Amino acid sequence: MAGVESRDFDSPDETRTRVDIVRMGGTAAGRFAFEPGGDGRNVSSPSSERTAASFATSGSQSGRLAIEHEDGTEVEIGPGDAYVIEPGHDAWVVGDERFVGFEFESRSAEDYAKG
Repeated sequence: MAGVESRDFDSPDETRTRVDIVRMGGTAAGRFAFEPGGDGRNVSSPSSERTAASFATSGSQSGRLAIEHEDGTEVEIGPGDAYVIEPGHDAWVVGDERFVGFEFESRSAEDYAKG
């Protein structure tokens, strides 16, 4: 394996609903894209149900995302923010700009939008 590897999310190994996956050196990373609009709780999972996934070591590139956790925690994230979102939450795009974020925890990237 090379000491340095670079991949472009515009040429992913796999594309699923709202996520592009690239794989390198035994790990995976995901780029998520969520559009504004919908029913207001539109990004937690492809079926708009509360997600059981945990998004860790993630970062936002563009747009804003509001998250409401079942424990009562509420936060809004945007460009340049790093965040951890634990299981049991709803999330939705704030405003008119598409939210684009990245997932660098391999299991979360691989599991999102499967099935």
